[in-house]
Amino acid sequence: MVKSTQEAAGIAPEVLAKYEPVIGLEVHVQLLTKSKIFCGCSTRFGDAPNSNTCPICLGLPGTLPVLNKRVVEMATLASLALNCTVHEHSRFARKNYFYPDLPKGYQISQYELPLATGGWIEVEHGGAKKRIGITRLHLEEDAAKNLHEGFSQSATKAYIDYNRCGTPLCEIVSEPDMRAPEEAYAYLTTLRQILLYTEVSDCNMEEGSLRCDANVSVRLRGTQEFGTKVEVKNLNSFRFLQKALEYEIERHIGVLESGGRISQETRLWNQTANRTDSMRSKEKAHDYRYFPEPDLLPVHVSAVWREEIRRTLPELPDARRNRFAAKYGITPYDAEVLTASRTLADYFEAVVAAGAPGKSSANWIQTELLGRLSEARKPFTDSPEPTALAELINLVESGKITAAVAKRVFVKMFDSGRSAGEIVAAEGLGGQVGADAIEQAAREVIAKNPEDVAKFKGGNEGVFKFFVGQVMRATRGQANPQAVNDVLRRLLS
Repeated sequence: MVKSTQEAAGIAPEVLAKYEPVIGLEVHVQLLTKSKIFCGCSTRFGDAPNSNTCPICLGLPGTLPVLNKRVVEMATLASLALNCTVHEHSRFARKNYFYPDLPKGYQISQYELPLATGGWIEVEHGGAKKRIGITRLHLEEDAAKNLHEGFSQSATKAYIDYNRCGTPLCEIVSEPDMRAPEEAYAYLTTLRQILLYTEVSDCNMEEGSLRCDANVSVRLRGTQEFGTKVEVKNLNSFRFLQKALEYEIERHIGVLESGGRISQETRLWNQTANRTDSMRSKEKAHDYRYFPEPDLLPVHVSAVWREEIRRTLPELPDARRNRFAAKYGITPYDAEVLTASRTLADYFEAVVAAGAPGKSSANWIQTELLGRLSEARKPFTDSPEPTALAELINLVESGKITAAVAKRVFVKMFDSGRSAGEIVAAEGLGGQVGADAIEQAAREVIAKNPEDVAKFKGGNEGVFKFFVGQVMRATRGQANPQAVNDVLRRLLS
């Protein structure tokens, strides 16, 4: 069994409690444009290596970049959703460093004049809400992708796929406001949900559409001065983010408690060994020799254009949760589940708009629909039409079929695509069993199970559910459950 980081480091809980972590995140988000930021090449994922390239994104001599207007619109929309101030004037710069994934020898990014600054989002952690500041959101081009083959130094071969090079990114830099790995996890989860609602990115971490770097340090509780920070790069899952932060916090404390000093550096998460490994000493801004990009004009987002973009801003998750709870009479938990994605929230409202009650719709979607999709391993797009689910729910609400029958009908709807009304009519499931038939079925069940009758009369209330289940089975689930309960209570007493 692998020991926890704390056990491995031998750090006592009371020692850990002396220190306060300070965490900030830099999140790189690929924008969901059809073409790259400075050329017309496709951004489609999964194409043959180096098939979506041109002289511009390959950085060949004599080429000039041309800014994709849609990139600015999407980044502005994201900035507004994150409560940032979108500046009328921003500017691109050259960030100089040499690496095989940069064909030009520099990356076109934004430095001293970013697109947007001064935002925030609200996250929930430990039952309390906290506002996390956002320092800036700026635009830049993505680098190419390095591919490695082999494991030993002598056998390793490196390949470069330039398809990703030039894909538009927005980098979202938080304030160092997070004080626990769980808070960072909640921040990234909330940020991703907002970006998905705005549809500026698919935020697919497996495909690299969302990548995260974490800056972490520790300080004695009660002090204001920050400790020496370390950057952990390229965290490509929420779980790795949390584990890497936990490891680094405990590593920092172990070094400080032993009288050592933390080196400012960049580290990588080693998934196999469950630790971070040193990558290089931390660069500073002057190491990149930033200077204004001479081949691009400054970006101008006028007040008129900004407000046009603001009008396309959708209702965001937090506002939608509050409205769902107030308008449809559902619990905060139900509202949270139903707003997990914009698609799911839209589906719920479409079911209600088709005439189904809010609470019943919420229950059916969460239990039957989501459960069935998970069991069948199907995407949400394979759900029945909202009007079809509303029809089924209303058959139950009107008393034409029981909930037990409705569940059977739903399975047939899901598998066949037929409507609830069609299935009920074809299989003779409509209409509930009358009182006389319920009583007859109840008497037969009681007569066949004298030992269970004795148990019930002896005070075993749990056996009553057995009788209810047997009567419901005998009536093919078409009896009213409350009527079955009433008849059984009367006959057994």
